Amino acid sequence: MQLSLHLNAKAVVGSARPCHSVRMTRPRRAFLGVLAAVLITAVPGCGLLSGEEPVTPGVEQAKIRLGVLPIVDVAPVHLAIKKGYFRDEGVEIELQTIQGGAAGIPGLVNGELDVTFGNWVSFLSAQAKGAADLKLVADGYRAKPDMFLVVTTPDSAVKTPADLVNKKVAVNTRANVAELAVRAAMKAKGLDANTVQFAEMPFPDMQAALQRKDVDAALLVEPFITRAMQQIGAVPVLDTITGDAVDLPIGGYATSTKFAQQRPKTIDAFRRALVKAQRDAGDKAEVQSVVTGYAKVDPAIAQVLRLGLYPSTIDVERLKGVVALMKANGMLTEDVDPGKMLL
Repeated sequence: MQLSLHLNAKAVVGSARPCHSVRMTRPRRAFLGVLAAVLITAVPGCGLLSGEEPVTPGVEQAKIRLGVLPIVDVAPVHLAIKKGYFRDEGVEIELQTIQGGAAGIPGLVNGELDVTFGNWVSFLSAQAKGAADLKLVADGYRAKPDMFLVVTTPDSAVKTPADLVNKKVAVNTRANVAELAVRAAMKAKGLDANTVQFAEMPFPDMQAALQRKDVDAALLVEPFITRAMQQIGAVPVLDTITGDAVDLPIGGYATSTKFAQQRPKTIDAFRRALVKAQRDAGDKAEVQSVVTGYAKVDPAIAQVLRLGLYPSTIDVERLKGVVALMKANGMLTEDVDPGKMLL
């Protein structure tokens, strides 16, 4: 078979002129065949046989169905969309609103979601109990004081953490990081959280539930904390980010092991784009620029939001601390190693 190589003397030394086919004698053919293999990708516009541009392998799936909540935790997703980070990586994001991290897991299992934001407690619990086979894609949000608060109304009988005993407290989903935070904070104060009646409802519904007295208190996150304080005079009763829960990892992004194995380039593209935006979110002004849209936050409220941290890497040791905290508060009996869940 005759082999035509798109090389000439000037092309080999970096000429930008078009490549031409060169017919070689047999003694030179073997040598230049090896040389071409090395240089062919360095010569613009030259293909090995056809003369076509080399094709760079892309993502396996161009559209990613992503589960999110209307909370500040996912501001980086919206920043990445706004700034074109996902587009630059060759993927499009289709957002689907979920009630909580636990609600996103069935979507991963049944294929309705490709990736979901969720709290680490729900991810770790589902993995430990065999309810899902998950891979942790990226970190999302880490707690700071005053941004994970149990609040109530000014006229409520609940004034102190001790008053939460035997009361009804709203959380967005059961057995998640919100419930863990309440349990851990009450335990740290010598209070029995098993006496609390946890009521499950979406974050956007909690303010009205407090006003109607459907619940005695609610674990709120931003932007709902500041909104409730400004609109109904909500009063903090318990800052849950204390004691063993200081710097508590709140949530991140996960996918199913099946999706990760079948579409590794897609997941890598998603993660690269998101990490860029996670770093951008370290600037509070960046977060404020998007929450007014996706979370429908008034600009005046956006200026005073209590924000946590947006890590760019997953800290396995911190996640092991979450596992220990879950076990200490009766929310996990099985063993699970977060390190084995990493991609």
